[in-house]
Amino acid sequence: MSRNVSIVAVTSLALEASIARGPRVSVLCSQALELSAALSLAIAQGASGIISFGIAGGLAPDLVAGDWVIASGVRNGTDVIATDRAWAKRLLERLPDAIHAEVVGVNILIPNPLEKFRLYRETGAAAVDMESGIVAKIAVEHHIPFAACRVIIDAAHRTLPPAATVGLRPNGTTDVLAIFRSVWQSPSQLPSLMRTAIDAGIARRALRLGREQLGVGLGSPYCNSNDHEMSVLRLEYVVGAFSAK
Repeated sequence: MSRNVSIVAVTSLALEASIARGPRVSVLCSQALELSAALSLAIAQGASGIISFGIAGGLAPDLVAGDWVIASGVRNGTDVIATDRAWAKRLLERLPDAIHAEVVGVNILIPNPLEKFRLYRETGAAAVDMESGIVAKIAVEHHIPFAACRVIIDAAHRTLPPAATVGLRPNGTTDVLAIFRSVWQSPSQLPSLMRTAIDAGIARRALRLGREQLGVGLGSPYCNSNDHEMSVLRLEYVVGAFSAK
């Protein structure tokens, strides 16, 4: 990562990474098992903030594909880690239709409505993904501001078919052959897979449009400031993080 990059955007899909990449933004595209080490290394090379960026599953019943969620906090197990308030405020200003709510981080995909409902009832979180929990944990350990900005791809009432869950390579690209094999073995999932593809297209368009609105540094207040202002903001963040404990 070059020295003039201020923000690390964390994704797990190659498509998310290609959309997130831009001025003052370095992208880390990694699966959850490898993400902690990769993110710690990226921070050590220099970063003024981390953002979890991409798609998420819907938990709140009123959210549909293409809706934006700006995390007020990330629920990781029994802990809730607050996101950076100044950054979240900037994101909400640039994505005025987004909702401001908690996101929950998990280690496995949540593919069916019953599991989503259980998670929503237990946590009250609006959305779920597999990266935000790791981002929040690493950010707190390194005392670095973080945010989470996610687009819903599968609403709470949608079921992800098996083909949608097996068609991802470790590098975040789509494994088309794995999808075809899954459909061949279970043709009855085809209508659900087609619905998922439509929702994915809606989410992809929303992600691209939203990325344009966020601009340089993905809306971060920590990479558009001069050195003095950035130092003050970082100090305020660290003091606030300790005060909240």
